[in-house]
Amino acid sequence: MTKLSVNINKVATIRNARGGNIPDLVQVAMDCVKFGAQGITVHPRPDERHIRYEDVYNLRNKMTVEFNIEGNPTSEFMKLVLEVKPEQVTLVPDTASVLTSDTGWDTITHQNFLKDVVSELKQSGIRTSIFVSTEPRFVEAVTKTGTDRIELYTGPYALNYHKNRETSIQPYIEAAKLAQSLSLEINAGHDLNLENLKFLVEQIPFIDEVSIGHALISDALYFGLEKTIQMYLCALKAEQTHKP
Repeated sequence: MTKLSVNINKVATIRNARGGNIPDLVQVAMDCVKFGAQGITVHPRPDERHIRYEDVYNLRNKMTVEFNIEGNPTSEFMKLVLEVKPEQVTLVPDTASVLTSDTGWDTITHQNFLKDVVSELKQSGIRTSIFVSTEPRFVEAVTKTGTDRIELYTGPYALNYHKNRETSIQPYIEAAKLAQSLSLEINAGHDLNLENLKFLVEQIPFIDEVSIGHALISDALYFGLEKTIQMYLCALKAEQTHKP
């Protein structure tokens, strides 16, 4: 079954708004795991506007599930992840000024750079995933970097889901099948929620993992964290019932 990794950036944003340690980020992460999450994702940015580098070290000591760290592989980021050694690092081409990740890598232009980064991470035993769009040329080129996985940027899918979900999912089906044929494992993330998640995994049941933060934490304000995680897990399990 497709695994659920909960991105806890928004929890850190709430904490940072008032200072102190409420809510306790580490405790929330541990509770997510207790409630069924199969992974925890963080995306520390240079300005530490939500996840702080200190948080990453504190979380590492408590993780009993997959720890996924996202980010642009700057020298500071690489120092962090090579010291923490999470199970997975997801390379994202966001600049310091962006509000949220909104584009995938140009794996042709940045191929040599990514190849060097992936090599360094894999030497430390860290699985790598590269954030990409559905463009076939970028999916094909990513194989030359040596990465284990790609993460399909699902922002456009989510944006167009209500207009025509069949049309919006088609490029993702094609990209996922291409990646699978190239022996790449597949993650997905960005703007996924309870409305569009079920259809995504029904159409692409071989997605290994989804990373969801903003929508899940927002839903938890209404339903509570435990119930919300169970709702997302149920959406992921739904695809099993549609397999032949």
